[in-house]
Amino acid sequence: SIPSRSFACRSLRRLRKMYPSKLLDGEKFSASIRESLKSEITQLREQHQLAAPKLAYVVVGHRSDSEIYIKHKKTACEKIGIDIQGYELEVGSSQESVIEAIETCNNEASVSGIIVQLPMPEDIDEVKVLETVSPEKDVDGLHPINMGKLAMKNRQPLFEPCTALACLEILYDYNVPLVGSKSVVIGRSNLVGLPACYLLHKEDSTVTLCHSKTQNLEDEVKQADIVVAAVGVPKMIKGSWIKPGAVVIDVGINVADDSEGKARQLCGDVDFEEAVKNASLITPVPGGVGPMTVAMLMKNTVKAWKRQNKL
Repeated sequence: SIPSRSFACRSLRRLRKMYPSKLLDGEKFSASIRESLKSEITQLREQHQLAAPKLAYVVVGHRSDSEIYIKHKKTACEKIGIDIQGYELEVGSSQESVIEAIETCNNEASVSGIIVQLPMPEDIDEVKVLETVSPEKDVDGLHPINMGKLAMKNRQPLFEPCTALACLEILYDYNVPLVGSKSVVIGRSNLVGLPACYLLHKEDSTVTLCHSKTQNLEDEVKQADIVVAAVGVPKMIKGSWIKPGAVVIDVGINVADDSEGKARQLCGDVDFEEAVKNASLITPVPGGVGPMTVAMLMKNTVKAWKRQNKL
């Protein structure tokens, strides 16, 4: 089972006390972003007599992890004044019914942004589903048009993928030097690894993308000024791999046994307790990239709403 939110909050409070100068506190930063977005929505609605932004989500089945992520997104929307509308399809729903739900959202003028909760069941083609989302409402930044523009020089996508954008926003907020830095990104998914590479590259960092076939991964990581870990393997990146003074962004969110095998705990892809000894700055798990990802989704939704209304 997944540890409770209260357990996660206690864990973050403990880390804040232990490492006040080293923690890249995504929870704290995301709260300030939410407050700023809430004020912006209120002000623009009053000035222009607008309806609230609306985020639509499409999900198939009842995966416990998907339900938790959707709950977090609903809570964030409610706090800042974004309406949220769900298209919740049962297990066994056809690909055509998923595409029909997305096309309904594409055509509904009140919908500002659309997200497809991944993963989809194995019998549904995720590529086809994601391509159905209108690029103008693709607030997850996963449509090939938006991803393609992100990868190209002198092009600007309408939206960047939220988790990769969260990684960069954390680096910006803590004034981490990017120009001329050496970054190593571990993991090459469309959700995180690839877009994180593109975003770092656009900031003039020299980027190495590592993956399951990379030779001598430890040696690659040891050279990095910035490490972005997004592989989904608990504590895969060892503390001894982190160069002294490096900045570590841990995207992983895993459930594993504690060191004594007595309890389940949330942990990242980086061995935090060892890595924090070498890192100058490091994200906690939980409380690092996760809350910032939700904040970036809110930011993208407001961005889509403003474009809809020519603001």
